[in-house]
Amino acid sequence: MDTLDMNLLVALDALLETNSVTKAAERLNTSAPAMSRTLARLRRVLDDPLLVRAGRNLVPTPRALELRYEVNTLVGQGRDLLRPRGGLDPAGFKRSFAIRAGDTVGTELIAPLLSAVRAQAPGVTLHFRPDAPEDTAALRDGRVDIEVGTIDRTDPETTVQRLFGDRVVGVAAPGHPLVSERVTVARYAAAAHLAISRLGRANGPIDDRLALHGRTRRVVATVPDLASALLAVRSGVSVCPAPAHLGASAVAALDLRTFEIPLPLPEVTVSLAWHPRNTADSGHRWLRELIRTVLAPPADRGGRRRRR
Repeated sequence: MDTLDMNLLVALDALLETNSVTKAAERLNTSAPAMSRTLARLRRVLDDPLLVRAGRNLVPTPRALELRYEVNTLVGQGRDLLRPRGGLDPAGFKRSFAIRAGDTVGTELIAPLLSAVRAQAPGVTLHFRPDAPEDTAALRDGRVDIEVGTIDRTDPETTVQRLFGDRVVGVAAPGHPLVSERVTVARYAAAAHLAISRLGRANGPIDDRLALHGRTRRVVATVPDLASALLAVRSGVSVCPAPAHLGASAVAALDLRTFEIPLPLPEVTVSLAWHPRNTADSGHRWLRELIRTVLAPPADRGGRRRRR
C-alpha cells in the first residue's frame, strides 16, 4: 500500500481546490502527466475516484468534498510549522480563511475587513459563510476558521472570546413620531413593531420588559434578519430594534433614524470563536486581531490593549 506522505497531501489539496489536473499542476510547478499519476496514486490510497468527469470538467466525489477542508487545514498547518519563526509578513502571506459571520455583524464587518485585508495582505482570500447556530462542528472540523457574532453556546472544544457589548436602540424612518417626539413606554408600546427572528418568534426581551409596565406591543411582522427589518422600516410605518454600533452603517446608508428605547434591555454581546488548534497559528492570530480592530466601537479603537 502507498504511504500518504506530505507531498501527496499538498497535491491532494491543490486538486481539491482547483478540481483540475492542469491547474493543480500549474500551482505546484509540475507537469499535467505527473499530476495525473499523483491523482491515480491518491485514488489507490484513498480507495475513491476523488475527481470524476462531468462533461468537460472534473467534479469532486462526496468523499473528496468531505476531505477538502480537513486537507486544506492540514497543509496550512504544515506550512506554518515549517515556516521560520518570527513576525508574520502579511504582504507576502497567501492563505484562505472561512469566516462565519452573524447577520448583525456582517454589515459592519465585511466591507472594512475586505479593505483592510486587501491593503495589508493581498494574497489572503476570505470566504464568508452564513450564520448557522445549529452547526456546532464547523470550527472543530475545519470548515470554518473563525466565527464572529452572538455566540451563546459553551463548547469545550471551542475558544470563545468576548469582543464588546452593544446596546439596543430603536430604528425608524425620519418622519416617524418616535423620532421627532419624546419616547415614552406608552408611545413605544403603541407603535407598529417588526420583530427580528430567524425562527419567526414575535416575543423577546422587549416584551418581557414591557410586561413589567403592564403593556404589550403589536408586532405586525417577523423578519429573519436585521437587513430585511431595516429595509422594511424605510416605509415609515413600523419600527425595529437594532444594535447601536453594529447597525450604524446600515442605518446611515438607508437614511434611517435611531431613538432610545425607554426600557432596560440586555446588551448584544459580540464574540469571536475559533478552535484551539489555531490559537498559536500566526496567520490565524493576525486575522483575529484584524477582526477585533475592524469591529471595535470607535471609543475602543484608540489605545486599546492588544489581546490574543
